[in-house]
Amino acid sequence: MKFTKMQGCGNDYVYVDGSRERIPQEEKTALVRRLSDRHFGIGGDGVIFINPSDEADFEMEMFNADGTRAEMCGNGIRCVGKFVYDKGLTDKTDITVISAGSVKYLTLIVKDGKVEQVKVNMGAPELKAALVPVVSENERVIDEPICVQGKDYKMTCVSMGNPHAVVYLDDVDFLAIEEIGPYFENHGRFPRRTNTEFVKVIDRNTVQMRVWERGTGETLACGTGACAVAVACVLNGLTEETVTVKLLGGDLVITWDREADLVYMTGPAATVFEGEI
Repeated sequence: MKFTKMQGCGNDYVYVDGSRERIPQEEKTALVRRLSDRHFGIGGDGVIFINPSDEADFEMEMFNADGTRAEMCGNGIRCVGKFVYDKGLTDKTDITVISAGSVKYLTLIVKDGKVEQVKVNMGAPELKAALVPVVSENERVIDEPICVQGKDYKMTCVSMGNPHAVVYLDDVDFLAIEEIGPYFENHGRFPRRTNTEFVKVIDRNTVQMRVWERGTGETLACGTGACAVAVACVLNGLTEETVTVKLLGGDLVITWDREADLVYMTGPAATVFEGEI
């Protein structure tokens, strides 16, 4: 099986051309776990199959490293855009990609014949608690208390096609994220588990973020998480509508156009290597 290792801000995945590599659906979970293993496999935060689609230009079928399906990945979808253009699967610089039934619109920024950056229309953020989903007596969860391992936090919950809990802290550099992350992910208030973003606000245009991703653990970046953070920051009056989100793997620029209720993400996409396994 041929594959391509790609990364966006250090959020790395194994990419497989589903139009050429026909993997039986029932075998994908075990295959994903094997390929994602950083010691015995290729290594990555998961595997993304790029498939033909009748509803969009391409389908992104994404799996977390533990073999579970995920609805959306912002860094992953930027790399899908680079993959299909650089490999000649399309000559368009405006394409559509469907993932878990949701279509996203990508603008490919090309330099010297290769995609260097991708701007993604990530759609409208979902704020209704029942649809995030998060258990709450309120219609929206904004700056709402949550007790995790005996400690009280405040969270704002947003879905960008997948669930996110945004938690603000005075410092994130020394956060023991591997200790607290799993307890947030599997907390009883999140029926489908959650991704958790721990955020420090630097100024009205800049925030710092670390992320514990559902089904993967800490990653160097999370595109949908950065989008959720930008939305949460605006809801809490902490930043402007356009914010630079500083991640361990690099920076993403996120804009929440509140009038249109659309979130835009711009960031890099890079190929690491090609291989066969």
